[in-house]
This record gives sequence, structure tokens and C-alpha cells, in this order.
Amino acid sequence: MLGAAVALTIALALAACSGLPMTSPVMPGRAPGTAQEVPDFVLRPDSPQRGATPQEIVEGFIRAGSGPAGGWAVAREYLTPGASWNPLAAVTIDEGERVYSDAGLGGVTLALTQIAGVDASGAYSVADLGSALLDFRLEQSDGEWRISQAPDGVVLNQNVFANVYKRYQLMFFDDSWSTLVPDLRWFPTTNAAARVTDTLVDGPSPWLAASVRTAIPDNVVPPGSVPVVSGVAQVELGPDVVSLDQDTRDRMQTQLETSLALAGVTEVQMTVAGAPLQGERLQKTATGVDARALALTDAGFGFLTSGALEPIDGLSDAITGLSSTPLAIQVSPTQDAAAVRLDNGAVVRVPADGPVSDVDQRPGMIDPTIDRYGWIWTVPRDSPTSILATSPDGEQVSITNGWGGATAVTAMVASRDGTRIAALVESGGRTFVWVKGIIRQSDGTPAALGVELELASTAGQGTGLTWLDDATVGALVLGADGPATLEQPVGGPGSTVAAPIGVSSVSGSNQTTTVRLRGDDGALYVRRGTNWNQTASGVLVLATQQGPGR
Repeated sequence: MLGAAVALTIALALAACSGLPMTSPVMPGRAPGTAQEVPDFVLRPDSPQRGATPQEIVEGFIRAGSGPAGGWAVAREYLTPGASWNPLAAVTIDEGERVYSDAGLGGVTLALTQIAGVDASGAYSVADLGSALLDFRLEQSDGEWRISQAPDGVVLNQNVFANVYKRYQLMFFDDSWSTLVPDLRWFPTTNAAARVTDTLVDGPSPWLAASVRTAIPDNVVPPGSVPVVSGVAQVELGPDVVSLDQDTRDRMQTQLETSLALAGVTEVQMTVAGAPLQGERLQKTATGVDARALALTDAGFGFLTSGALEPIDGLSDAITGLSSTPLAIQVSPTQDAAAVRLDNGAVVRVPADGPVSDVDQRPGMIDPTIDRYGWIWTVPRDSPTSILATSPDGEQVSITNGWGGATAVTAMVASRDGTRIAALVESGGRTFVWVKGIIRQSDGTPAALGVELELASTAGQGTGLTWLDDATVGALVLGADGPATLEQPVGGPGSTVAAPIGVSSVSGSNQTTTVRLRGDDGALYVRRGTNWNQTASGVLVLATQQGPGR
């Protein structure tokens, strides 16, 4: 009987397959280079239950913060009709362990441990671990307990946060109007295009404001509503923009389209009173680097390609011809110079054509970094505020507002666009990842650093730092469980991956998945998912790059 049943099942399945269509019209897909619209996957929390106690009402209200649909319509069911509550005011991100207590007279207090937060502008910030208290007042409405007073904002567990809020990149220009700089923000996916546009109009984050430029005039009012139809966003602007010159319009178009790309927008139509305002998206200067590993080996200095080494004209011979041994090398964007730390402790500039020049001979120097303008940045490990920037001509500038508040700095590297600089610093027995904006004069000369943005902290010892792309830094940290790489967005939660034992330096490429590590034995590792594959040996120095080359 069992055999007969199996045979009947197979026969029915084959009969069903015979009815499948074998031909159909060709259905066009997305055009190359276009973005796929972001679907609105939202959580649907439970509504209030009849007879719920005050604590159960508050618990349900907190859980309902994970449902932004309809302007947090379900969460509002827990409020009295006259209660005022703004869910977009802030996000409190906690570890998940919450303690509710009866505060008496219809009051409930929630104690939690906050690890991060998002403000009304979508800016993410880490928080010192510590208990936070939220107070709620409740009243009976139609015989049921409801919240009459609640703190503005929502509370989300760190695991739920990534399902409710998504990362978007507001794009601003560098001082030369040639390169776009991302400013990360976090918004719910519902109505994301409007939130991204409104926040872009408001301008960059305070820590970055003095280091970037925006083409959107100060008198432009955020539109509030941005309809998106088939990937085309309609952005209504005020009448003042009609008089703007075409260069400014093109820059506005570029900022809007690149900022809205992650919100499923492929094209932006700027309008004034419904009439189109013409703008053209500009091509930005590339900030990517050569995808190949750049290294110093016994065979010389250059790019590793299929087991061979491809030298850089002029620069490779200059580096291998140094009288002292290089310990760290960073190559300029045009590959015509390098910042090098030698085994005698000095930092030098090595040009592809010309004499080697001294940059900094102070004791205890960490690895130098060279920015897109050719300035080399140096600082001693135990003097975090003593930053010097040296021009290609040898001019030196003392950078004010260095890494104040730190007891030591173990790594420092400028972003490829030249607007930001990141560092691994030590303070209070912990290692922190900080980033600051670079404030320059009109000719590109660095003058100062802005206020720091803390990205992450760890109990481990930081040994290396690199930019993985325009919005992410990668740190090599030695902790109690061994070495690990920290991939840290500039304004968002990071992730940690265990690293091979004995690695000591790190280098990035153009994607976070192409991190490279060098071991003390000269082995070169490349990350593939969560695994590390050895791709080369005999690497004396794993160099870093600041641009795509000549």
C-alpha cells in the first residue's frame, strides 16, 4: 500500500509538471546601474489587551515602538486621546534586559541599559553603559489603563533596531566641490525619501559641518513630502532656488540623487510650484583604490598580482633604495609620493622623482598618513595633541584641537576624500575609535580638527586602523580572546570578526569584505565572509593606499 501511494504521488507530480508553461513573453528587468526599490518590511506589534495592568500597557507600548507603520499607529493605541508623544524625537537602543516597577498613583518606571541612540536628525551615537530610567504616567480611559505621559522617542533592542531603522547616506561635497562625502543617518524605511531629503536640506552633522560644503541654500525649507513613483522622486523647492546658477543646481541635483539612492530612488526631479527645475548629476572624483594588495617584499615594492610583483614607476625604486628599513608605508592618491616610517623612528616623505625629505623625527612616532592634498600627518604615541601636518614643500602646521582627552594614540589615518581623520586612542584603560572633521583653509592647508565623534570602544588593544570605504573604518584589535577586526561605520553599529593569530597590520580596499591582514611571519590574509584565506607570504610591509593611482 505504501508503494502504491508513493507511485500515485509521483504520477500526480509529473502530471502537474506537464502543465507548466514552456513559453512566455520576455519580461524586462531593471536597467543596468539602477537601484531596486526598498520594500517596506515592518513589524506588526500587538494592540492593547482588554483588562491589561498599567505595567502590561507600558510593556506593550515599548514593544510597539518596533512598528513605525502609520506613524506608529499601534503604539498610539496605548495612549490616552489627549497624550502628546513624538516617536521620531529619539531612539534609545538597549541590551534588551528591562525592569519595570510600579511608581504608584498610576506610574510605571522602566529601567534599562542604553548602549546607543539616534537623535531626531537620524544621527547615531554610542552611549556609556549605564542604567537609564523612563517614567510613564497612566490614566483609565473607558475602563482601560492608557498612557497619559510618555517620554518622546522609542526604545528598541539592539537586535530589533536593524529591522526597524535602516542606514542612509546624506551626501555633501568637500571644499573643492569635486568629491562627495557621506554623512550616515538612520531612519525607518517608511517614508524614508522624505526624511532623507528633509535632513539633507537641514545640513551636515555638527561634527562634520566645518569640513564639508552643501549646495542647498540655507533659506530652502524642507519639503516634508517627497512622492516617489517608479523610482523618480519629486522634490518641491521654494521659489528662491529659481535664481540659482546652473552649477549650484547641478550640485543640488547630485546631492539629492546620491543621498536618495538607498531609499530606492534612481532619479530626482526638482520642482518649483510644480514646474521642473533642471539639474544634471555630476561625476564625482573617485576615491577608490587599486583592488590589489600593495606590499614590500624581498622582491621589491609594488602590487601583488598572481604571485608576481608589479612596481610603481619611480616610487618603487625610491622606497627600495632607502638607507633605513621601512616599517610602515602609505601611498598618496596619485602614487607619486609616500609617507614612510623607518626603523630608526623617523618619518620621511619619499617622492617618485626627487630626494627623500625628513618629515618628523620626534621619538615614539606612530605610522604616518598622507592626505589627498599631499600633506603628511604625524603624531607621537604618547602625545595625542601634538599633531603636525607637513606639506609637499616642507611647510609644517601644528594642528589645534588634536586628540584631547586621550592618554595615547596608537593609529591615525586620513580619509581618502581628505575631509576626515580617524584614530585609535586610549583613555581610562579602554581603546576608542574616534573620527574628526579636518578644517582647512581655502587653499587646502589644514588648520584644525573639529570635535570628535566616538564610533566604538573596546577593552582590547588597538594595533591598526584603515579606511575600508568612504563610510567605514576597519580596526585591528588584540583582545583577551585573540586578535579581531572591527568594521565600524562612521555613525552606526559595528561588527567584529575573529582574526588569525599573530597578525599585526591591516589594510582596506574598496569593500568591507576585502580586508587584508599581515601576520608577523609575513603571511598575507584576505577575508572571505567570516574566514581568512592566506594569499601570499614573505610580505615585509603591508602598505595602504589613498587613491586610485595615476
